Amino acid sequence: MALVIIQARMDSTRLPGKVMMKIRGKPLLYYVINQIRGSCFKPNIIVATTNLSNDDIIASFSESQNVEIFRGSENDVLDRFYQCTKKFNGNTIVRICADSPFIDYNLIDECFTKFEESNIDYLSNTIIKHGETWKEDQNGYPLGTAVEVFSFDTLEKAWKESKSPYEREHVTDYIIKHPKIFRLDSVQNFEDFSHYRIVVDYKEDFELANKIINNFPEENRFSIQQVISFLKKSTN
Repeated sequence: MALVIIQARMDSTRLPGKVMMKIRGKPLLYYVINQIRGSCFKPNIIVATTNLSNDDIIASFSESQNVEIFRGSENDVLDRFYQCTKKFNGNTIVRICADSPFIDYNLIDECFTKFEESNIDYLSNTIIKHGETWKEDQNGYPLGTAVEVFSFDTLEKAWKESKSPYEREHVTDYIIKHPKIFRLDSVQNFEDFSHYRIVVDYKEDFELANKIINNFPEENRFSIQQVISFLKKSTN
């Protein structure tokens, strides 16, 4: 079974509570879920949050949207993902962060399809190969459109082998740093939008997201091209 796991928590360092901050009366998390629901392969969507009482609001909202919820470790996010995947019997995992209200369902489908058709362990649109190593790179995509796809076996190996607190907090760090163990691949955008920022990390990001969403009809799903087209017009 394919799972899309949305990583979410209230205690964000830069903008606390951002995932439940509202635009048009709906929290940011709603827009992330709505975007993913546009995917053609109709994955099982799960919100993976912490056991902290602060995150009860995330769990309650997710359930109100008929989305599965998993609660686990606050800091060992790798364990949270592993235990979540085991509980819901996932064999392919798509990882999305809850600060990405414009995550493109078309991009999710592209990444998932390439992963399924290739003999690889991990694929993302935010890494690129340099010699024998892989490094973070936007690959022409705007910040806030990261998609990662990996197998359960890959996740399990990383869960067993990752030792440092950084590796435990950052789910796929161990995978990317060990290309001799894992088969990695990436996708690149046909046009360079990497200088655009549509992630929500700061108050200014939220204000921009508010502006974008209010420019489109309600219940709209956003493609990267639509968002960038609007941003180009609004800055001219």
